[in-house]
Amino acid sequence: MRLVRYTPVLLLVALVGSIASVASQTTQSTTKRAAPRPMLTAEQYKLLADALRGVYSEPPETWPAPHVDPGVAFRELGPLPKVEYPKDNPYTKEKAELGKVLFFDPRLSGSGQMACASCHDPDLAWADGRTVSFGHERQALRRNAPSLLNAGHNRFQFWDGRAETLEQQALMPILADEEMRASPQILVERIARVPEYRAVFQSAFGDDAITLDRIAKALATFERTIASRGRSAFDQFVTGKNPRAMSDAAIRGLHLFRTDARCVNCHHGPNFTDDYFHDLGLSYYGRKLEDLGRYNVTKRPQDVGRFKTPSLRNVTRTAPYMHNGLFDLDGVLNMYNAGMGTLRRKPAQLNDPLFPTKSPHLKELGLNKQDLADLRAFLESLEEPRTRVRAPALPGLASPSSRPARDDDDDDDAPSRG
Repeated sequence: MRLVRYTPVLLLVALVGSIASVASQTTQSTTKRAAPRPMLTAEQYKLLADALRGVYSEPPETWPAPHVDPGVAFRELGPLPKVEYPKDNPYTKEKAELGKVLFFDPRLSGSGQMACASCHDPDLAWADGRTVSFGHERQALRRNAPSLLNAGHNRFQFWDGRAETLEQQALMPILADEEMRASPQILVERIARVPEYRAVFQSAFGDDAITLDRIAKALATFERTIASRGRSAFDQFVTGKNPRAMSDAAIRGLHLFRTDARCVNCHHGPNFTDDYFHDLGLSYYGRKLEDLGRYNVTKRPQDVGRFKTPSLRNVTRTAPYMHNGLFDLDGVLNMYNAGMGTLRRKPAQLNDPLFPTKSPHLKELGLNKQDLADLRAFLESLEEPRTRVRAPALPGLASPSSRPARDDDDDDDAPSRG
């Protein structure tokens, strides 16, 4: 029944799409660089959106086949499942609340001036909005701070994947000399001197012993609560809660994302990432901004210049982009459309075994201005309504936030009113 019902729709999608495809091939044959696909008329774009809305309103198993390269372990796009907690660090409300307090406490840094929230600010989509973050004594670090949203779904943490769990990740910036520069012994002693903290650790772990391991487990438990809530326009649409949640442009962008734009070669699955590492030609190999990426962890030559594929959920809130934070969203789309830059070996690099190789998934796309606008509209549909998270009162410190809460002031995760 479904095939009979939607055959005209699918034919319409193919017909309208072929208008651009055939014309584009004709244009490209006379030029060195792929020319943008010809624009359709407003009426054709509307027809295409209406047809695609019908197609993508059906169950995902009936959607058009994604355009992925051989070997890609594609997972369909869709709503996120609940975060799973490890057996050796199960969720408890008390542990999550302790982790939240620690997350905002600058006493976890050597200077007493930096907290985890300094680089992962909830008001900035759990990132910091900077090109690269500031570390100890305001020194500029090398990489852009990734958002912690949905980090509990990640297979690897950090741009280079040097941590496989949030428990490992939690302590690394705290103890790193260039970041928070905390001494393990001094950190534990500093927290243990606060009677209120000992009481909270008692509540979370059953006794008041304060250790680095428990600090890491509490932080990781809180970080796993930083998760999407299914309120994006995309989630509302694909779950059938609101068939009109996505605009016509976003619907066309969804189709492009899965097909001609080739985005799902790396950004697939419910979290819009393959949890893998790719070289986008942005290692700046042999130049001032050189960053060898995953190679610094594995020491494998094939990993030079590879960085973890970030999630695209809430991506429109986490500018700037890439591991070095050098690009805005339109710039990123234009770069992907051009197939990204390709490094060329200099004479001295002809036999360099570490010279990076750009991912074969990157190809020149020939998308036109409307295609790029539609892709951007789709990425905007992954954005969730803002949620305000108040910093908690810190144990042992007097602050305005420690005043008694009013009846209308006790929801730490109240949606923004403006």
